Amino acid sequence: MIVDSLNWRIENEIDTVLERPIVPVDLYRSIRDSQLVGLSGYTKEGLPVFAIGVGQSTYDKASVHYYVQSHIQINEYRDRIVLPRLTQKYGRPITNCIKVLDMTGLKLSALSQIKMLTSISTVDDLNYPEKTETYYVVNVPYIFSACWKVVKPLLQERTKKKVKVLSGCGRDELLKIMDYSALPHFCRREGSGSSKHSSSDVDNCFSPDHPFHKELYGHIQEQASHRELIKMGSLHVSIPEPDPNDAKIVEVIQAEFQKMGEQDESANGHKA
Repeated sequence: MIVDSLNWRIENEIDTVLERPIVPVDLYRSIRDSQLVGLSGYTKEGLPVFAIGVGQSTYDKASVHYYVQSHIQINEYRDRIVLPRLTQKYGRPITNCIKVLDMTGLKLSALSQIKMLTSISTVDDLNYPEKTETYYVVNVPYIFSACWKVVKPLLQERTKKKVKVLSGCGRDELLKIMDYSALPHFCRREGSGSSKHSSSDVDNCFSPDHPFHKELYGHIQEQASHRELIKMGSLHVSIPEPDPNDAKIVEVIQAEFQKMGEQDESANGHKA
């Protein structure tokens, strides 16, 4: 696995990914607006808290290559800059993070994004393993609960233990491990959700104007300035084949979404 990952890094020039800004800046801002992810703060133990707006990410403003490039840049910045900085600050190794997944707005139409999400999760599984200590899932609609019921039995026990589905926005549970200031904006009050306009840009960790994204993009621009030639266009990263078990999980999710879609159509037909 290590050899495969090292070859993947060499073949795709991953070591230089933080020297390749996504340009023009308007394109970068569009990606941030449709791939909702950000660093909201740190737990009481010093772990970074990454927030992900699963339900409202649309992935429809650029090609898949740009979204994968953006995801890898965040991974690399976390591993090369954020985690070493925290390790130095706390005087002990800090090597992983926690993720808070907001399901607000999750709809059956999300089925069209399965391929994109599978690509990103495959890159993570094979090249950035064990980087997430716990996944906290919040603002859960019925559609997630139905899928979780059929997917959970297919997961390895180790993975199951990492996923915690919280009630409501999860605020009370999350405050046991982090201060209020570290809470993602969609966890600060019930019903807040991950709306792109629900709070100020400084508080909204998805916004390109949030301090984390400004710091990340600034770092990439600075690294790029040291190169004689900035490569334009997206980084075309080869996506490894997903694990057969993961592929099976994707099939189950697709089948469950399809079943719910048919049920909705049938219910609407009866109403008509």
